[in-house]
Amino acid sequence: MSLGIIGQAIGLFAVTNIDDILILALFFAQGAGHRHTLRNIALGQYLGFAGILVAAGLAAFGATFLPDAAIPYLGLLPIALGIKAAVQAFRHSGDDDGPQPATSALTVAAVTFANGGDNIGVYVPVFATAGAGGTSVYVVVFLVLVAVWVAAGRFFATRPAVAGVLSRWGHVLLPVVLIGIGLFILSDAW
Repeated sequence: MSLGIIGQAIGLFAVTNIDDILILALFFAQGAGHRHTLRNIALGQYLGFAGILVAAGLAAFGATFLPDAAIPYLGLLPIALGIKAAVQAFRHSGDDDGPQPATSALTVAAVTFANGGDNIGVYVPVFATAGAGGTSVYVVVFLVLVAVWVAAGRFFATRPAVAGVLSRWGHVLLPVVLIGIGLFILSDAW
């Protein structure tokens, strides 16, 4: 196993997933005080990222998973989740520290996968040229780094300054970020 390919995998993961740290921090803020928040977010992040890797792997090895023209429409998923989060925030807007819904693994997985359309586009040519052995290294490094990203999201969500902002504004930020991501992904269709 070459250190060069490991370094490339680390760099590629960081560049294609930097936005996930903010999303993960928002999920951690939303799930604060609920049991199993860490488990649900980690499981959801792994499920969503596994979907990204499977789609990229299938496309790289010649299988047709999604036509290129369909990938931008994955943006509809975070838009729908953002609207749902906005409706829930509006329903609880009069509550003093009203109950926030627990963060589900499937919600995190759906957002991760929908936000991964650009990842798929980047990973396909990398996997196609890396061959089976190189792709395996990329996949292992990526899966290790998913845990690092989850830890970073949790870290940022628990910093007093960040936690204060997220606890005060997270119910507004989460829908805005999800809808923004969805619109950004969807804009590639136009």
